Amino acid sequence: MSDAPIFKDTGNAKSNLQDYSVTEISAALKKTVEDRFGHVRIRGEITGFRGQHSSGHCYFALKDDRARIEAVIWKGNFNRLQHKPEEGLEVVASGKLTTYPGSSKYQIVIDNLEPAGAGALMALLEERKKKLEAEGLFAPERKQLLPYMPKRIGVVTSPTGSVIRDILHRISDRFPLHVMVWPVRVQGETTGAEVSNAINGFNAMDAEHQPDTIIVARGGGSIEDLWGFNDEAVVRATANSDIPLISAVGHETDWTLIDYAADVRAPTPTGAAEMAVPVKAELEATVASYRARLQSALTRKFDQSKSDFRAASRGLSTPDSLLELPRRRLDEASGRLGRGLDLATRAKQASFERVASRLSARGLTSSIERCSERLTNALRRALTAHKNNVVSARNHYSQLDRRAPIAFVTPLETAQRRLDQAERLLASFSYTNILERGFAIVRDANDKPLVSTSEAKSGQAFSIEFQDGRIDAVAAGSTSAKSPAKPKTQPSKSGSGQQGDLF
Repeated sequence: MSDAPIFKDTGNAKSNLQDYSVTEISAALKKTVEDRFGHVRIRGEITGFRGQHSSGHCYFALKDDRARIEAVIWKGNFNRLQHKPEEGLEVVASGKLTTYPGSSKYQIVIDNLEPAGAGALMALLEERKKKLEAEGLFAPERKQLLPYMPKRIGVVTSPTGSVIRDILHRISDRFPLHVMVWPVRVQGETTGAEVSNAINGFNAMDAEHQPDTIIVARGGGSIEDLWGFNDEAVVRATANSDIPLISAVGHETDWTLIDYAADVRAPTPTGAAEMAVPVKAELEATVASYRARLQSALTRKFDQSKSDFRAASRGLSTPDSLLELPRRRLDEASGRLGRGLDLATRAKQASFERVASRLSARGLTSSIERCSERLTNALRRALTAHKNNVVSARNHYSQLDRRAPIAFVTPLETAQRRLDQAERLLASFSYTNILERGFAIVRDANDKPLVSTSEAKSGQAFSIEFQDGRIDAVAAGSTSAKSPAKPKTQPSKSGSGQQGDLF
């Protein structure tokens, strides 16, 4: 059948196409694909992998940036594979191409699988996750607690899917309240922008109409289907939301970046509804139980208080019995008070009389005389001590006055002697003594002494210092160091200020 052309001239005037049944054309396509692609190797990224089916077979797809192909691994081949398939793993799959007539799809039946590196989408997802995590958007301290009993719930999801029906049904069963739905597309290129706008929109509402909790929900799907919830704008809007947010995207095994930024992650949309609201019937039963327990506790408390009061009242004494002993002590004390006052008055009077008997003019006079005598003796001793101190100080000052001139003159004489010795020593070292013996000092124009004939130049001006003054001179010519030249002219004896020839 594969050798026969699909289009065939039947001779019918109305149509020149041959009629095929669906089964025939599917079988023809299956045979053509299997004959043409008996064994192939395909490189691609695994997507949609959810583990083994209950039958033991595995169904998923291989994709690249522009296309995808369905793939299947039969149970017998799966157990023999050295490398098992994983979501997002880039692999090289070996097998044969075939078709599945039941859904008009072509697929590869894999008999060997080799890893070829991480998939492009998974690598991008991991890179984005690290970036946002480094910014602190996934930090635990950013997480908010969910309100225990919210008044309004905001739901961000598709308004036509089964997810919103499940959430509404679950909330209605547990705790009926007002649910606000923000419709968005949950798959496609605009998903990220619509979801982030919805989260920001709920947060921008006024406090009177703002929901107490936000649920972002979507059903399960492949990584491509859920990719919009990995959008950076969605993660930032979730992390910056002032309203507690529950992420319920995909199934329990599906993880997107919004799950890391959300305050709480729910495994399913129904689970998110259960987390958002309590069960009203359970709350009513709990409140009723608490009311009954409170009423019972109050009754028992009142009965116990009454019993304690009766027991206490029986143990108390009567006022007369309580005041009997104090009254008796008061009567006895009042009876003794008059006698005690009389005795105390007599004792004080006797004491005053004894003191008065000791008081007389003669006793006072002798006491004054004794005090005057003691005061006179004390003044006399004080004057004597003062006179002694004055005499001692005067003698001390006299000694200091005699020693002061000696102490002042002696250092001056010593210093004068040392100065005279230094002056004589300085005169013995002075060069003027040498000049008195007939020597002279020759100086250049800068008044620097010359010690050698090599320092003199012809025509150079000099000054010659003798014992009684200086004269100016000019060098006539150089001479030998061993035989100094005789001066051509005799220097004037009139002293400094005159100039002559030295050589």
